[in-house]
Amino acid sequence: GVPGISLFRSKYSLGLSEYEICSSRIVSDIRIVQLTDLHNSTFGDNNADLIALVQEQNPDLILITGDQLNTSIATNSISALCQIAPVYVSLGNHEVEYQQSYNTDIKALYEQAGATVLEREYVDTEVNGQQLRIGGIYGYCLPARYLETNEANPEECAFLSEFQDTDRYTVLLTHMPVCWLINDGINEWDIDCVFSGHVHGGEVILPFIGGLYAPDFGWFPGKLEGVYTSDDGTKNLVLSRGLGTTEVIPRFNNIPEIVV
Repeated sequence: GVPGISLFRSKYSLGLSEYEICSSRIVSDIRIVQLTDLHNSTFGDNNADLIALVQEQNPDLILITGDQLNTSIATNSISALCQIAPVYVSLGNHEVEYQQSYNTDIKALYEQAGATVLEREYVDTEVNGQQLRIGGIYGYCLPARYLETNEANPEECAFLSEFQDTDRYTVLLTHMPVCWLINDGINEWDIDCVFSGHVHGGEVILPFIGGLYAPDFGWFPGKLEGVYTSDDGTKNLVLSRGLGTTEVIPRFNNIPEIVV
């Protein structure tokens, strides 16, 4: 029946979401592909379908915002993606937990596969004549005003303050979107474009209602996919539904997504 079709498509299909982000600080067009939350999913043999669809987009940059595991699927995919364009990776909660549980240096594995892994780090680079600063951080990234209440992490705030201090267009990879959207991070940090994942589009997407549940956001959270813009219209957060799941509830009515 239809539920069976939706469960199948929500596990094995691939969708493409295309967004255009404009800024007075962008002088030349850049095509970016974002992948997130693969969670051991495979699309075709050795993810050949996923890699072919990325290649068709002809990206200048590929950004991976965490939760790729298991390691062999992730590293094989990364090495194939590195043949297409430079790959930048930030870690998700599953990489962090895996590193702690198995004492494995995931950052080293991903870098051996050819990616640049950014954990409270950034690189200044140029793409198509456009000056960029690309950074990555695993953390909630509460705005600095939360330091007064001891809720914000001082090391996170120190990194983000340094990261945003540039004339370059800033692109930040960070797995968890909640504080950017609920605690005003998108307005308070001076970062041009944030790429995020983690919430899997709400896992189950109901007609007329939207996503059912998301970690950190709770039930019927509303903000689960797409582009969210700061109050002044100059900064953006790109939130992807991602590609896979680890949840007990499978994805439903929720096609895995590549963001362009």
